[in-house]
Amino acid sequence: MKLHELKPTEGSRKERNRVGRGTGSGNGKTAGRGHKGQNARSGGGVRPGFEGGQTPLFQRLPKRGFTNINRKDFAIVNLETLNRFDNGTEVTPELLLETGVVSNVKAGVKVLGNGTLEKKLTVRAHKFSSTAKDAIEAAGGTVEVI
Repeated sequence: MKLHELKPTEGSRKERNRVGRGTGSGNGKTAGRGHKGQNARSGGGVRPGFEGGQTPLFQRLPKRGFTNINRKDFAIVNLETLNRFDNGTEVTPELLLETGVVSNVKAGVKVLGNGTLEKKLTVRAHKFSSTAKDAIEAAGGTVEVI
């Protein structure tokens, strides 16, 4: 047996049902759509979420809050992740992206004070929490806001 001789087992594959091809086919005339009505028409049917005229679920549920179109989403970096860099390194958003600490810079990088920092680093970022700023300076490093 060769690859070009392979065939599916007899009866394992169904033939495509061709509707509207005469009464003898079993699916002729109305083509399985029944008689008249919205679903019998071409292009007929209802839109997603339509409940026959009853107020749809998405309209019955209460709406809360709003989405701020001016929201800025920052890439978060914790102090403990900065320990992977050597002493005296200048940590920039480009370096964080290159080393895989952040996958996307988004609107900027924000450094948060979670964990402890044992290295003396120069950290350049868009935002710092007050605890992160204090911890970096306590470790002998410097903070630069971009």
